[in-house]
Amino acid sequence: MKLEIACYNYESAVLAEKAGADRIELCDNYFEGGTTPSYGTISLTVKRLKIPVNIIIRPRGGNFIYTDDEFEIMKEDIKIAKEVKANGIVIGLLNKKGEVDFERTKELIELAKPLEITFHRAFDVTNDPFKALDDLINLGVDRILTSGTEKTAEKGIKLISELIKKAGNRIIIMPGSGIRENNIQLIARKTGATEFHSSAMTFIKKDNLSGTNVNIGSSENDESMIVSVDQKVISGMKDKLTNL
Repeated sequence: MKLEIACYNYESAVLAEKAGADRIELCDNYFEGGTTPSYGTISLTVKRLKIPVNIIIRPRGGNFIYTDDEFEIMKEDIKIAKEVKANGIVIGLLNKKGEVDFERTKELIELAKPLEITFHRAFDVTNDPFKALDDLINLGVDRILTSGTEKTAEKGIKLISELIKKAGNRIIIMPGSGIRENNIQLIARKTGATEFHSSAMTFIKKDNLSGTNVNIGSSENDESMIVSVDQKVISGMKDKLTNL
């Protein structure tokens, strides 16, 4: 049983590793659903951590249909992931029909070799998850992150279970979204999944420097609050998996 933790900065990745995470999905920009982190964040995280680090390759938030220029940006970011010897990349490209963008995904996989490939929750907005599953198996993707096309993995248990049965040992189906220590055993038992994804997210307050003007900043978000991970949640999920 493996537990992957989505981390939106270097500090969170360090905390997640200490709490027992088996792998990190490294992202930036929580409020956009996760985009590619900076070169410095990628490089230092991969260098410092002992557990595998997979890098999300997503140039912006929003949908998963990318322009030619955005596609070129993704290729450049994959080169960076390879350069720093990341464990893998996390991608998700669709076409205007709501299908996996087969040719572009194939091109990114070829470029990324020998890195591990995860297809993220773009999978959950495809128009036919079983066709998408077949496409990703044919492309040689290692893993699909999915909530079973529902808002949370717990709500998507039925489809996740069906996907795992159909996939067999050809690809890993990794449930994600809303997974915590109170439901991870239920999801494991009902789906047969062996890998799980969680953000274990929390927010921590960073003290402002003395004399700074706290009236200036975002009106929507408290800029003294930084997204992080809850180590107790991570260790609790690991305990639940160990005691299945």
